[in-house]
Amino acid sequence: MTQRFEREAQATALLRSQHTVEVYDFGTAADGSFYYVMELLDGFDLDQLVTRFGPLPPARVIHFLHQVCESLAEAHDAGLIHRDIKPANLYACRHGREVDFMKVLDFGLVTEKAGPAADSDSGAQVAGGTPAFMSPEQVLGDETVDARSDIYAIGCVAYWLLTGTTVFSGETPIQTMMMQVSMQPDPPSSRAGRAFPRALEAVVLSFLAKEPSERPQTVDALSH
Repeated sequence: MTQRFEREAQATALLRSQHTVEVYDFGTAADGSFYYVMELLDGFDLDQLVTRFGPLPPARVIHFLHQVCESLAEAHDAGLIHRDIKPANLYACRHGREVDFMKVLDFGLVTEKAGPAADSDSGAQVAGGTPAFMSPEQVLGDETVDARSDIYAIGCVAYWLLTGTTVFSGETPIQTMMMQVSMQPDPPSSRAGRAFPRALEAVVLSFLAKEPSERPQTVDALSH
């Protein structure tokens, strides 16, 4: 736990993207509890946003994802893989005069190179990730997990923002993870009951390819 906490604080503090949450300090309090000091954010995470207000229009989804890509591009350039991209870790906030300004949170599962992450302490997380947003290779514990696993997770986030549902939802976390490995996703339009630009739907489905080699290979390519 101590190592995971220090890894998250140090990794986040080293990043300078305006779309990565800023960490000012961290340490251990007198009672032994861990703390870190981060910037105060005014807004909603994307889980809360969709739960409260419903699916988002495509243009707003694209606006959010471009900003997420900016944060992750810097992390990936530094050899850091987030491994837990999900709506609850993406925060849409007011930033000065700007609104819908995205901040990427929680680098607690970050790894400095391709490989398995440390075990999570969260009951909602299994095998170093969150089942509804884990890539197939992450589910299988593949030691070659790399930045393309974060790209798969961005596809899961895009699906959530457009449809208000996760790509796969089993009766148990393990069932959801196995669906990530073996099942093909429904087109977002069929789940949402409304049409999306055909090119956008095709791009989102390309993020969700089972094989990493069939996805966009970098977040810069994804953003483009």
